[in-house]
Amino acid sequence: MVNVVCIKYGRYYGAFYVNRLYAGVKRHLARPFRFVCVTNDATGIRPEVECVPFAEDPGVPGRKWPNIFSKLTLFKDGFADLAGPTLCLDLDTLVMGPLDKFFDYRPGDFCIIRNWVEFYKRVFRRRPLIGNSSCFRFDAGRSNGVYEFFLREKGDPDKAHLFTKGSQKLQTRAMFHAGTVSWWPRSWVASFKRQCIPPFPLNKFLVPRQPKEASVIAFHGHPDIPEALAGYRFREVKGARVAVKGHLTCLPTPWIDSLWQDQI
Repeated sequence: MVNVVCIKYGRYYGAFYVNRLYAGVKRHLARPFRFVCVTNDATGIRPEVECVPFAEDPGVPGRKWPNIFSKLTLFKDGFADLAGPTLCLDLDTLVMGPLDKFFDYRPGDFCIIRNWVEFYKRVFRRRPLIGNSSCFRFDAGRSNGVYEFFLREKGDPDKAHLFTKGSQKLQTRAMFHAGTVSWWPRSWVASFKRQCIPPFPLNKFLVPRQPKEASVIAFHGHPDIPEALAGYRFREVKGARVAVKGHLTCLPTPWIDSLWQDQI
């Protein structure tokens, strides 16, 4: 038995994100699995999903709980009675291919996709050793060192600035500190906005491509899955409809519809 975990809090992601993620995993994972959603609101989530509450608030400075650092609490020994290989998927990921390989690859390592970085940021410097936590795997019950590293960093006043931004850099550092980190093969997890949307100005004329080798597509940032499906030219900002910069837009992407479904 393996585990698949997602996290849901706040109002942005409705229950249908959880339900469709579960359906995608069910269609593409051949072995028995336990599907766990860590959430403070289980309303509307399908019964096959096991909903568990968030861990106790670890007290991240300046942040209400739960927050983006809740992923670090997944590594805590005993959390939700998780044990063994555990794949964590963000709600804004689209499962479109086989998932068993994510459990067979480099057993015992921390595995994560290396973060996608724009080309212009890599011209004069090395690509940073930062993972994208949209899709990562760890061994629950044997990864408490990541959680302990997080607690030490959180309690260090000199590290307070690290908790004002995203959690991915801290999580990657914690995993490197606690064990061996392996990057997923690049073709397994694709970034929608970096690898599917054509470069400007072709994005105005060509539909985003469907990566044939990918098993998971990450919709980090914008467009999210519904925005990409409908076409991304405008977004809601504080109730107002604001035009998106031309190089960030995409045409409607109909192939998403058949992959992002409740049906198993």
